[in-house]
Amino acid sequence: MGDMGNNRNIVILTGAGVSAESGIDTFRDGGGLWEQHRVEDVATPEAFQRDPDLVLRFYDMRREAVQTKEPNAAHHALARLEREPDGDVLIVTQNVDDLHERAGAKNVLYMHGELLNAWCTACDARSRWTGTLIDRPTCPACGAPALRPDIVWFGEMPYRMEEIYGALRRADLFVSIGTSGAVYPAAGFVRDAREMGVETLELNLERSEGSSWFHETRLGPATEIVPAWVDELVDAG
Repeated sequence: MGDMGNNRNIVILTGAGVSAESGIDTFRDGGGLWEQHRVEDVATPEAFQRDPDLVLRFYDMRREAVQTKEPNAAHHALARLEREPDGDVLIVTQNVDDLHERAGAKNVLYMHGELLNAWCTACDARSRWTGTLIDRPTCPACGAPALRPDIVWFGEMPYRMEEIYGALRRADLFVSIGTSGAVYPAAGFVRDAREMGVETLELNLERSEGSSWFHETRLGPATEIVPAWVDELVDAG
């Protein structure tokens, strides 16, 4: 990927592969289980209705863990790219951690929600949340004990899809970093981008299910290939 011209619009989709080297795990053991539960079974609206304590404990653990982690070189490189004066960079992340922001990125859209938010199902307010939810705290906005993790669970619609498609339509370049290409609707973004005539690039540890849709795929650890790509793009600009 060479010079995109002086005014390039870049939409970057990031997935678990960007945060893996920061030690963000998915809380699955080798068998895909968390405390003998399938992870999918603690991340659905039905699970929350059936056993809210189980679900809240799972997310309380994840919320506590993410606050002990630090952004890595890939997060920092993307934040640096965003600060470049020519063009716009939008980071659309499937991750629920805050490592892009802690690296300095300002233009981050969380399509699967945010681990450090709580969502009140009574008044629809979202509040920054760094503590636990298992003890049923009250909503800072309305006082109801109706908080849940602000996470898009299996079977729920990802956030801000219209904004994402609008950004893809304006993009010159779509980059997918560290995603499996297996989870829709995000897995379909590359096809949408191609149909709109957008240049597409994949940066990933290994080829994904959607690799054949990209104009170019570069393989390697995110902390190596993402900074290298950003250096190349900035130098070319």
